Amino acid sequence: MNKSPDAHRMEKIVSLCKRRGFIFQSSEIYGGLNGCWDYGPLGVELKRNLKNYWWRVMVHERDDVVGMDGSILMNRAVWKASGHEDTFTDPMVDCRSCKARLRADQLVEKKGINQCPNCGGKDLTAPRAFNLMFKTFVGATEDESSVTYLRPETAQSIFVQFKNVLEVSRKKLPFGVAQIGKAFRNEINPRNFTFRSREFEQMELEYFCRAEEGMRWLDYWKEERLKFYENIGIARDNLHALTVPDEERAFYSKGTYDIEYDFPFGRQELEGVAYRTDYDLSQHQKASGKSLEYFDEETKQRFIPHVVEPSAGVDRTVLALICEAYSEDEAPDEKGKMETRIVLRFHPRIAPIKCAVFPLLKNKEPLVAKAKEIVALLRPHMYVFYDEVGAIGRRYRRQDEIGTPFGVTVDQLRICRAFWFRASLNGSGAVSRILLEQSRSYGKHAIWRRCSRLQSCRQNLRASRAR
Repeated sequence: MNKSPDAHRMEKIVSLCKRRGFIFQSSEIYGGLNGCWDYGPLGVELKRNLKNYWWRVMVHERDDVVGMDGSILMNRAVWKASGHEDTFTDPMVDCRSCKARLRADQLVEKKGINQCPNCGGKDLTAPRAFNLMFKTFVGATEDESSVTYLRPETAQSIFVQFKNVLEVSRKKLPFGVAQIGKAFRNEINPRNFTFRSREFEQMELEYFCRAEEGMRWLDYWKEERLKFYENIGIARDNLHALTVPDEERAFYSKGTYDIEYDFPFGRQELEGVAYRTDYDLSQHQKASGKSLEYFDEETKQRFIPHVVEPSAGVDRTVLALICEAYSEDEAPDEKGKMETRIVLRFHPRIAPIKCAVFPLLKNKEPLVAKAKEIVALLRPHMYVFYDEVGAIGRRYRRQDEIGTPFGVTVDQLRICRAFWFRASLNGSGAVSRILLEQSRSYGKHAIWRRCSRLQSCRQNLRASRAR
């Protein structure tokens, strides 16, 4: 069966991720572990840039949000009170023909009959509930009294610490608590590269408010989150805000939006923005016997706040950023023959490497020294990569393929110790030559500007040649 162009595109992206050190299969030398992934040198930088920008936008640039970092292991009573121990399940079906184990919603229906999507078999078991939480034991004994779970979401640690955070932060409603952390779900069938994994990271905000303001804040956070994705380089045309129908929402939700992205394997959820009402705080107050009420100093009222939750997946967003940045074009090689090349067009704020610095020739000591001086100037302000190996065109191509937005080439144009550098915007082909000043303040300001804004120096070049 011929694969669709999108399937081929996804295969190329997966291959690029391994070849250039973005993402590796976990435990690869032992055959891997399905649903688990390791991030390589470039992948970890991309992931860190994403998390840092999310934290900056959601916490540092706001007066109404604080952060916390909860533990992965929690008292089992937390998961009983939240309902996860009894209801955090997916319906699982086995195919007796090919022995595949599937989620019920993965079955293909033909002429009113469910079939296995892998082999087309119709001999299927009845759906049965499968709990997605990873069970473990705390302490020296493995019995019922020591059971707990790896957390399937980060939100519950925020809810159980609500009172402590409220008291130390001295916030008034509305306010939020943000957290980035690992979560674990024993997925029946991990798939689509890192999109559905068993170990993943979440970026979550629990925004507490009065009941009458819940729907307004739900719409507010939907718009804020769409802006966030646009600000990291995802085109608005590839983002979609789906209003989840009543019958598909969680029972405690009064409204939910799914922010979806057009992946090569189809439109899939990137983030959920849910109005969870007062369900979680009410459940934990009831189960723990401890008050989780908010006291309003102005009205002298006590009540349990409602909460709106924007919950994003770090790994899904990283995958979306790579898919969005991936492009191919044709350019002549060193012999003038046209060849297809890969270019990652990351937004500069999330690109793994911000700027690459090259001496034109590695055997010209003045050029090498000046290039390393530029690296030293830039390194305190951004992640810089120095490369002197190979032809200059090949060095450019290597940086294009990993999404480096800025490049600096040190080239000696005049004997009288005037050095020039070339700055090019990744993938654009636009090149400007700028006089490299001897001032140490140069690197951290001028190079950081987009090359489309750099002033052309053709007149300077002509004048220098004339002299």
